[in-house]
Amino acid sequence: MTLMNSPFSRLAHPMSGKTDGYELLVELALDLRWSWSHKTDELWKELDPVLWELTRNPWAVLQTVSWEKLESLLSSPAFRERLAHHASVKRQAGQPDGWFHSAHPQSPLTTIAYFSMEFMLSEALPIYSGGLGNVAGDQLKAASDLGVPVVGVGLLYQQGYFRQILDAQGNQQALYPFNDPGQLPVTPVRHAAGEWLRLEIKLPGYSLWLRAWEVQVGRVKLYLLDSNDIANSPIHRGITSELYGGDSELRLRQEIILGIGGWRLLEAVGLRPEVCHLNEGHAAFAVLERAAAYMRETSHPFDVALNVTRAGNLFTTHTAVEAGFDRFSPALMEHYLGRYAHETLGIAMHDLLALGRRNAEDIAEFFNMAYLAVRSSGAVNAVSRLHGEVSRRIFAPLFPRWPVDEIPVGYVTNGVHMPTWDSKTANDLWTETCGQHCWHGRSAGLEKDMSGASDKAIWNLRSTNRAALVHHIRIALPRQWAMSAISADKVEKAKQIFHPDALTLGFARRFATYKRPNLLLHDRERLARILSNAKFPVQLVMAGKAHPADQPGQALVREWVQFARRSDVEDHVVFLGDYDMLLAQRLVQGVDVWINTPERPWEASGTSGMKVLVNGGLNLSELDGWWAEAYQPNIGWAIGDGSEHGCDPQWDAAEAELLYDLLEHQVVPEFYRRNDSGVPNEWIARIRQSMATLAPRFSACRTVQEYTDLHYLPAAINYSERAAQGSKAGKIITALKNTWHKEATSIRFSEMINETRDGHHHFSILINLHNLKPEAVRVELLAERSAESEALRLEMRPTVIPEVDFGNYRYVATIPANRAASDFTPRVFLRHDGLNVPLEAPQIVWQH
Repeated sequence: MTLMNSPFSRLAHPMSGKTDGYELLVELALDLRWSWSHKTDELWKELDPVLWELTRNPWAVLQTVSWEKLESLLSSPAFRERLAHHASVKRQAGQPDGWFHSAHPQSPLTTIAYFSMEFMLSEALPIYSGGLGNVAGDQLKAASDLGVPVVGVGLLYQQGYFRQILDAQGNQQALYPFNDPGQLPVTPVRHAAGEWLRLEIKLPGYSLWLRAWEVQVGRVKLYLLDSNDIANSPIHRGITSELYGGDSELRLRQEIILGIGGWRLLEAVGLRPEVCHLNEGHAAFAVLERAAAYMRETSHPFDVALNVTRAGNLFTTHTAVEAGFDRFSPALMEHYLGRYAHETLGIAMHDLLALGRRNAEDIAEFFNMAYLAVRSSGAVNAVSRLHGEVSRRIFAPLFPRWPVDEIPVGYVTNGVHMPTWDSKTANDLWTETCGQHCWHGRSAGLEKDMSGASDKAIWNLRSTNRAALVHHIRIALPRQWAMSAISADKVEKAKQIFHPDALTLGFARRFATYKRPNLLLHDRERLARILSNAKFPVQLVMAGKAHPADQPGQALVREWVQFARRSDVEDHVVFLGDYDMLLAQRLVQGVDVWINTPERPWEASGTSGMKVLVNGGLNLSELDGWWAEAYQPNIGWAIGDGSEHGCDPQWDAAEAELLYDLLEHQVVPEFYRRNDSGVPNEWIARIRQSMATLAPRFSACRTVQEYTDLHYLPAAINYSERAAQGSKAGKIITALKNTWHKEATSIRFSEMINETRDGHHHFSILINLHNLKPEAVRVELLAERSAESEALRLEMRPTVIPEVDFGNYRYVATIPANRAASDFTPRVFLRHDGLNVPLEAPQIVWQH
């Protein structure tokens, strides 16, 4: 299918002779590259400085500005010259080159489809809630910088996530302003003849029509679907109205649109991705539609199609507790997907439900989207080292009898897109020190280069950023208080709140009980003393939302708002409402220390603290998520002992006391310990080390490179191999797995014999493989991990000639006698080149 690049080529502009200039502005405004490359900011500021400052949305500015103003600016040779220059730079940046093409010039990888329920790209496109969208948006931007061939797939919400208003008592109110597509940087996806691309999904009793939109993100495209089509009934037009709203039925319909509709959209625009990356389980239905598309193309049955296509699927889990996965009742699944299972997939509904159940035979068990993703992917990863350990425990029930250490969940630690979150001053420092394209794939040398940054440059960065944050607070807080019916005197006083040279702490995120935002409030009087110390003043900026249905979370917001109104601390602590991406950018740029206090191990990764790194901010955090692998005493501060304590009030109290101690005795004194020039040398040394070692390591650039090398490229190769020659390899794997599933229970072991001599154990055992051949299985000895030793795996080899007929084979192995012979247990599992065991074949047989 040929698609029109833009609907705007059909518009007539009342600007004689200046249409080409207007088209250049359209081209720039509709490419979200401006959200991290701020060189075009000056253009939009000239069009409407007030609206630009409020929205940072070039497309809204361009839609709102008068024709007279445009005519005037486009008549200026200087403006047109700058405009042409920026358009040229933008087009050059969009060329298909970069790290990926240099590192993998002959790669078979042409397209990675990246599915996510939310994308945080810019406040101009508010289709995000928090961390999951942050990761998705930053990875799209990094893929653009690196030239990795990613295409995003998501939903365009008419309202998106809620906006927050706080009343005088600190009660949170949720508002849902309409996302006007005419003011969002999106364009309809159109056929060559001009008609809007619309997709049909048949649901029980009706057809649901979906509209398709396109977002340009540098080199990368993001496709969005929404149900607000005039052919739908009013209730169905609202399916995509709200992010994470409604009941489970609405969520199921949204996830059908995202997964099934999303894969059909890719087909409709002519894309054939080798890799499908599921950013959480919300989009897991995409794996079913991918298999269905393969069935239509090859006429293979569902089991073969799934075994072929799953090799190209990657599932990234972000959830730290099993209860966090989306689950749907069998009745609801039957209602919405029963016809799809029978007519499209050609399988019984029982077989579809089994893909999302721990126990396939439990007809009452709910369908788990994460289980579907695990059982339909060629690889699974968590988002930090610690989260990998947690996830292996969560998914262990899907791999019965496998040791937890061998549960097939790896990890790729998240990173953030540094150019999105850095300030102009920070960007200038990194550019001057490390080069213009330091975040485009070059990691070697960044630490050395940044280690050479001068004290003066680093302290100037921090002073400038902090002053900018204080300036913003003095504008935002009076506006917020005026809307909350705070007295006029206090509103006026808020215009002078905070000091640009005082130590500034920050805490901002979703307010949920496991994040423990009230840990700092454990001893309010001690906190008040820390904040109001006349000699060493400290100021604290708080922000965050609680989900509208989360009453405990809203109570935590209320506690903080009320504390901030106390007369003894009101000059030292503020709670800024309606935490969004724009506010997050200002906070991570301006604060000196970012505080994070989750209950370990509930923070899967956490990305907010990574964003301060590029700006010279420091972290004081629980040893959870990314900080558990990043913390070093010379780059930040940590609370916790690296263990899990559950919901323990006594432990919370102990960690609160440690937090206060760190602030009083380390953080605050070090910030105010100055040399003769008034500069805190120790503090700056800590900043320099943090920027040099952590910023490159926890950038989205590193993350996307890691995904490419560890997952995307292998997945593309494995998928291509299984699909080659009429899916020959896929059919062999399907037959082998079916045979293994049927025969594994018939395997029998004799007693294992061991002789220990010459410092070695010599093991021998007779195993009856029934109808299986030795080349189809792997026989191992395992000594599990102990307090003194790591786990030890040793393959046993069959002797050349079977000693007894009827499937009996003798297996032998020799190993140094460093562990007792009784530590070793023989086991058998499936083996085949290119097969990921136990992910794709979880059955294992042990000697009883």
